[in-house]
Amino acid sequence: MRFPANAVVCLSESELSTMPVKRNEGAREHCRVRSPADCCGALQLLWAYNQGPVALTAAKLRERLRRIFLGTVVFVLGTAILTFGVDFGVFRLRVAAQRNPYGTVVVSHSYAVQQKNGKTQFIFDPPAPETCVKALFPHSGMLPCWYLSRHPEQRTDI
Repeated sequence: MRFPANAVVCLSESELSTMPVKRNEGAREHCRVRSPADCCGALQLLWAYNQGPVALTAAKLRERLRRIFLGTVVFVLGTAILTFGVDFGVFRLRVAAQRNPYGTVVVSHSYAVQQKNGKTQFIFDPPAPETCVKALFPHSGMLPCWYLSRHPEQRTDI
């Protein structure tokens, strides 16, 4: 059976399973088709043309995108964990060796109190020095000095 190169062929399963197939000897046989591995000759090409490349390409693309996404997530998480671990280790060494692991930044603190009538009352504390850690991440319950120096006004909503 010959089809033009740009033809779209749609056959039912019964037509595929009982199609006569020519062998080299010239005898006609019926080939029972259940999977592409069961196919023979031109029928295998027909199966590959109609189903194989499209289904495999979508599956391979989906699998490749999934692997890229998971690889990126694992890389980012691994890098973050490694960075935090190194930062924590350096901080603990500075604490143990007493090499000035702490700093101070002057911070203005204010409280925003919501009243019953819908208005907000602000209560301001005078600027005071706040202890911070000289590290990339917060440690020992204190914020890093680089963060406090960029955010000198702290607000608490009550």
